[in-house]
Amino acid sequence: MPHPENLDNHFVVDPAKFDFYSMDCYRLVGEDKLARTLAEKALRVSTDFDGRERSPMRNAEARVTLGVTAAREGDLEQALLTGQPALEEDRQSVPSRIMTSRELAAEMKHRYASEPTAQDYLTRLHVLGTEKPGFLPQRKLGEKLT
Repeated sequence: MPHPENLDNHFVVDPAKFDFYSMDCYRLVGEDKLARTLAEKALRVSTDFDGRERSPMRNAEARVTLGVTAAREGDLEQALLTGQPALEEDRQSVPSRIMTSRELAAEMKHRYASEPTAQDYLTRLHVLGTEKPGFLPQRKLGEKLT
């Protein structure tokens, strides 16, 4: 389909959103190089020339993606530098944030369980779960929602 004339028309695919959703897919299947490339592109196209973010949630998820790929590459410092600020964003889309945060948390637990900075990150996730109900569900699989 051609580029939409009005990006608010959700019946036409926004090419930037297509790349953004592809970023998620590549991250989920472990295609880190492609996920990282699309995350970097998402940050570029979602940020104005003056540094103002037009799409803060999209940028936050792109940063978490960069954190996941860095963690998988063995770069804990970069994973924390990109992943942590994304969690501080005031606006939150709970489902996508849960998905990406869990992925980064899993990488931290799997690869860096004994690292104090990774433990600090995991503690921050836990605190966010209590500060912002629904951010990281505290219920078990199959447990009824209240």
